[in-house]
Amino acid sequence: MMSRTNRVVGLKQSRKAVRDGLAEYVIIARDADERVRLPFERLCAQSGVRVEYADTCAGLGKACGIDVGAAVAAALKP
Repeated sequence: MMSRTNRVVGLKQSRKAVRDGLAEYVIIARDADERVRLPFERLCAQSGVRVEYADTCAGLGKACGIDVGAAVAAALKP
């Protein structure tokens, strides 16, 4: 599970972390909607941020310690 203090969960916060250079890497759920996943993958590639994948939104949400699914999460730089 990702520590609550060193990560953000959700598209808006994760996108901001990538744009601001704060993301060490991101995790994207493979079953996330393509309209979310594809543009976010492009942003990460353009920003040089490593992308890892979770199998499902439900699994990613659980790994982040939340009770709902999450399409993306970002681990923040120390």
